[in-house]
Order: sequence, then C-alpha cells, then structure tokens
Amino acid sequence: MQLKNPILGLCQQSTFMLSAAKVDQCPDDEGFEVAFAGRSNAGKSSALNTLTHASLARTSKTPGRTQLLNFFKLDDERRLVDLPGYGYAKVPIPLKQHWQRHLEAYLGSRESLKGLILMMDIRHPMTDFDLLMLDWAVASGMPMHILLTKADKLTYGAAKNTLLKVQSEIRKGWGDAVTIQLFSAPKRMGLEDAYTVLADWMELADKGAEAAE
Repeated sequence: MQLKNPILGLCQQSTFMLSAAKVDQCPDDEGFEVAFAGRSNAGKSSALNTLTHASLARTSKTPGRTQLLNFFKLDDERRLVDLPGYGYAKVPIPLKQHWQRHLEAYLGSRESLKGLILMMDIRHPMTDFDLLMLDWAVASGMPMHILLTKADKLTYGAAKNTLLKVQSEIRKGWGDAVTIQLFSAPKRMGLEDAYTVLADWMELADKGAEAAE
C-alpha cells in the first residue's frame, strides 16, 4: 500500500497569511519555511497554485507583479513563501534594488528557512538570476531543489535531454547538493517528487510512516 504524503493535506488547506515588504514585517522566525524563487516568467505562481490546489499566488499576464514576500500558512509551524519575481525589464530600477536588498536580507537571516525551490523555464534555464541563486544556496549550505517548469512545452525526449544537460552543468559547477526535476503545472507533471522534497524539508517525511503503523 502506498503511503500518503502528509504534505498533501497541508497544501490543500493552505491559506494566505501576510505580505511583507521588509524582513521585520515577516511572521515570527520559528518553525519551517520553504521559499519559492524564480525569474518573473518562470511559472512560479502557476507552480505554487498547482502544488497547493488553490489560487494562492496571483498569476499575471504581466510578469514581475509579485513585489512582496508573500507567506502562506500550512499549519501552525509550517509556511510556504512566494519570493518576488526578478529579471523583468519593465520593472523600475529602484524597485529592483529594493527587492534585491530585502530578498538578500530575508535569505540571509531567516532561521526557519529550510530550503529553496528555484523555478527555471525549461526553454530558458540557467539565467544570470538562476546562477546567483545557485551560488548563494551552495555557499550558505541552503538545500535547493529546482523545478524545470513548462516541461509540457517540449516533447518528452527534449525535456529529458534538457534535464540531463542542466543536471550535468549544476554538478560540475555546484556539486551534488542541488536536486532537479521536470515540472508542468497544467499537466500536473512532477507533483509527487516536489511534495516529497517539501515533506522532507518540513520534517513530515516520517509522519506518513507513523500514521500507517
């Protein structure tokens, strides 16, 4: 019998908590947080909404609309965080600088941050922003898992080839600490793998086994 991943129920009942423009506006720094990062057009909001079975994150025809740290509550101890989208040309420079300053402060100071999910558009992976996030995660010892989003835009063979190529680049440049998978929000591809990572980081991996005993 397949054990049900305990993160599933929590994601399905997730609710919006608050938005923060600065680190001192974030919830109390305790428990478990997993943050979602990605360039503005990498499909971050769609991925979050698919994983939570709810329209928590706003999807927009205009990339770059997420200008705050948005917190979503899973239970009293666990949260998902939607980080500002980066790299969209039409966003004013001062706003970009504000985002960058507060994103760095958040990433560098949160004790409750247990891992970072980085979204890359499978058709345009390893952008400058992605490389910066990889550098930061590995240098700080922060677990990182990459979702190669929009995998449905390529044939399965082409998607698999891109996955292997990016995986190889990451191993050469950053070692084996970073994990990666294919993901498609509309096709619901890769959900189980992503849930497994979330459950592990939020220390829920053993609870499914406990419930089954």
